[in-house]
Amino acid sequence: MVLVDVAASGPGVVEPSGAALIGRDRELAVLTSFVSAAEGRAVVLRGEAGVGKSALVDRTAHLAVGLGYELIRVSGVEAESHLPFAGLHQCLYPVLEQFSTRLRAPQRAVLDVVFGHGAGEPPSVMALGIAVLDLLALAGAERPLLLLIDDGHWLDEASAAVCGFVARRLAAGAVKMLIALRSEERSPFDHARLPELPVEPLSQQDAERLLELHHPRLDARTRRTVLDQARGNPLALYELPPPAGVQHDADLLDGAGLPLPRRLQLLYAARIERLEPPARAELLRGALDGAAGRPREAGHGTARYRMRGVDAAVVAGLLDADPCGGDFLFRHPLVRSAVVQLATAEQRRAAHADLARVHRADVERYAGHLAAAADGPDEYAATALEAAAASATRRGGAAAAVSWLTRAAELSEEPAQRARRLGDAAYIAGQAALLDRAQQLLHHAQPQRGAGAPLAAVLVSAHADFVRFGAVRPAFQRLAAAVERRCDGAAPPGDETLTRAADALVTMAHYAGDPALWQRTDTILATLGDLVHPLTLMYHDASAVARSGVGLRARLEEAFADPANAAPWDLARMAVCASHVDALNQYRTQLADAVEREREHGAVSSVMVLLRMLMLDQMYAGMWDEARRTAERALELATAHDHVLLAYHARACLGQLVARQGRLEEARELQRAVDAWARPRGVGLLTQITEAIATGVALTEGDFEAAYLYAIGMTPPGSFERHAHQIAPRALLELAEAALYSGRHEQARRHALAACEAGLPQASPRMALSTYGALAMTADDLTQAARTYARVEAYPHARDFPFELARIRLAHGFRLRQLNAPRAARQAPLLLAAEEFNRLGATAWEMRARAELRRSNLPPGPQAQPPAPLTAQERRIAELAARGLTNKEIGEQTHLSPRTVSSHLYRVFPKLGVTTRAALRDALSGLPPAERSGPDT
Repeated sequence: MVLVDVAASGPGVVEPSGAALIGRDRELAVLTSFVSAAEGRAVVLRGEAGVGKSALVDRTAHLAVGLGYELIRVSGVEAESHLPFAGLHQCLYPVLEQFSTRLRAPQRAVLDVVFGHGAGEPPSVMALGIAVLDLLALAGAERPLLLLIDDGHWLDEASAAVCGFVARRLAAGAVKMLIALRSEERSPFDHARLPELPVEPLSQQDAERLLELHHPRLDARTRRTVLDQARGNPLALYELPPPAGVQHDADLLDGAGLPLPRRLQLLYAARIERLEPPARAELLRGALDGAAGRPREAGHGTARYRMRGVDAAVVAGLLDADPCGGDFLFRHPLVRSAVVQLATAEQRRAAHADLARVHRADVERYAGHLAAAADGPDEYAATALEAAAASATRRGGAAAAVSWLTRAAELSEEPAQRARRLGDAAYIAGQAALLDRAQQLLHHAQPQRGAGAPLAAVLVSAHADFVRFGAVRPAFQRLAAAVERRCDGAAPPGDETLTRAADALVTMAHYAGDPALWQRTDTILATLGDLVHPLTLMYHDASAVARSGVGLRARLEEAFADPANAAPWDLARMAVCASHVDALNQYRTQLADAVEREREHGAVSSVMVLLRMLMLDQMYAGMWDEARRTAERALELATAHDHVLLAYHARACLGQLVARQGRLEEARELQRAVDAWARPRGVGLLTQITEAIATGVALTEGDFEAAYLYAIGMTPPGSFERHAHQIAPRALLELAEAALYSGRHEQARRHALAACEAGLPQASPRMALSTYGALAMTADDLTQAARTYARVEAYPHARDFPFELARIRLAHGFRLRQLNAPRAARQAPLLLAAEEFNRLGATAWEMRARAELRRSNLPPGPQAQPPAPLTAQERRIAELAARGLTNKEIGEQTHLSPRTVSSHLYRVFPKLGVTTRAALRDALSGLPPAERSGPDT
């Protein structure tokens, strides 16, 4: 970054007020209004290289100084675009020391982590953005503040994400942000949704005026050639004409098929070649490090290289001098590119070696320059790159870590070290959803003579087959065999590849749901002994929560408190464990922060898992709208990255949610799609979830016989086998309800007692509630029913799971009627159930609770607001559905998507008081004439 505190030094650093900007009246009018406005704003200037964006930024700076603004000016530099938060450091440097002590403690702590003054978890974009907003607001309260970001397309991704977050929220303060971007470059700001001011090439008339102003003595032929080749680009109009007394290469001036930026670079190269070698070396160091910046100061990290002895380059028009701080700035990024391209490989290595010595205190800059200076294997540089990769991973920069580890492998002096670093790079690439990259990294790995493929290569390929194709068993068998071969030899302590392979085996066995695979996994884990990570053991036990769940919550608390478990893949494992024991709500904020931090350029695979866990937490908490949005985010991300298994898992979770909501057709569609994909592949976890979806659908529409037949597909009544029936503990209430309502009291009671024997009440709050509820709804006499139901209502976590609690109340009321309890005893739980179902929007369940009240000769309680009449479109869709058409067929006739058809039916069913398509025909025939032709509102 180049940072210039203009307001502190007066307007001399910007363009003089009298200098004309030809052809920019429209842009200047917009920018004048932008600066003059009372409220905070952000604007993006976008145009091609050399079109004059920087001149407009300068003029805006001058206008702002005249209005009393404090200015912070930042220029993105390609050499720093891979350094997480490098841009943000420079953006906040002028105000951090003065105002950070006035921030609230949480915001100050967030900035301390990013600026290296404090320890802790890397903050999310949201948390960091709020802290930056507060800091800028404090600075802007004393004097209006304008943040100018030139060449924003080269800002590092992490800084750009925070700046984009901040820019969208400036309206409440006295802070403004102006960002200049190249239209031909991909930018981290592209998705920030900020107002844009396009900067177009000059008109023919304005181009002629500008050329006449700067080059009045050109002959007619050269003048016409320059105008034709420049195409209204101000930089080209200024640079293409040869200086007085200098003859340009005719081919270069006439184009010779070269794009304009390349021709300008060649012009700059000719000027560079005329400089003395020391000046050229100084320019090279500045170009490779992104010169220039503020001098380094203690506690604020390292600044970029400051060029000295380059006055001749200023005279040659290659650099501009900053009169404030004495720094030299490259006149245009094309000058910087020309300097680098003109240097030999040996000269570039020497410059990087010099820069490495300058940046010894900055782990990432130091490693980058050290590696670029190496011309062969260099273990010292490789070790430095590993440290940089670890730093980047902690900051949410997994993609950058892959590049650094790959370079570390190239520099490794020993084959074993090279293989290990490639394995680390491939593993992190897999976690970053870069599956092709992960496999490419290990494609050329050479196995030892007589041995199979290296374990790291098998791990990467097995993981790719697992998540892309659902090849659970083949992937497991291949990886298990490789681990067993590795275990036959002397596995060194701390073998990270073995640790990761063990974790992958647990994950694959979990998805397969096959006792044979679990048995083989247990044998391998026992053989590995201390090489197995404690988180892997906890993950293993959480997958068998019915028999191994006791004590997991305490282990989770220790794991979340341990800073060593901060890697995103560790957080994903802990989130899965927390979900199994219903403790995720304790860590919701931490995991949501990890999602925001990692979702763009971090461990994207872990984000997919975290989103799914957060969705389940929201679903069980009754936050159904939020849960749907989270599930759709998980599905979109998995689909975009070709993680087919995780995409189907997201669909399965979404199916469970929509079944609860009463979107039965959508639930059936999701259930069929997941089952058709998962069952042939032996993905037992997903097929069990499809059985849970089908059970939920049947319970919602009151088909209890079907519900029972689906439920026993997850597990026989009274059975909670370790590992094999993974969904059964989480669906114990569904089986108990289905058995009770279908007249199978004995099986329902057996299942409730088995849940107690399996230790479910000690493993999880939701499973404890479900177990107590199952005991209450299956009680053999009134005394036992009252006692166990009282335990449900008194359970401190009961209201954390509103849908389960309402169903228990309904089933308890049903059981009391079977036991001939007094009507007064039945009324309270049934009314509470109806009210909770109404609040959740579970219409079919509410109707059942009120029907049960009527069966008990009790008033059904206050009804919800009467449903609105059907719109014309809803009526049309309902009629087509009543005729037996599928959502797809209805969509073809109504020109709607199947999902939109499903949404309409979701609204139609409660309006008509039905829960199935089979009941639509009768319900439609009973509508009053006015409603049959209601308006399409």
